[in-house]
Amino acid sequence: MKDIMGLMKQAKAMQEKMQGLSQEIADVSVSGQSGGGLVEVTLNGRNEMAALKIDDSLLKLEEKDILEDLILAAHNDARGKLEARIAEKTQSLTAGLPLPPGMKFPF
Repeated sequence: MKDIMGLMKQAKAMQEKMQGLSQEIADVSVSGQSGGGLVEVTLNGRNEMAALKIDDSLLKLEEKDILEDLILAAHNDARGKLEARIAEKTQSLTAGLPLPPGMKFPF
């Protein structure tokens, strides 16, 4: 019975840490770039695009598909950075937990 109470305390502490981590992740902001910085996309921790900057030199109708590709590349760059930042933050929380390899946390 003593082990169950200890486990319950650990579960409650983990839940509180997860709530704090969720808020911390929501506050994260990362930017990705493409075209040597001509296009920049900023994502927040909820994976929502918060900002988009396009250099004036790209605003030519005949280069529309280039601009579209650069926006996608910048978004993908930002998304990769966001995923890495979230993994970094959750790693310390999940340290010591017997999670299977490759399992993403929070679920």
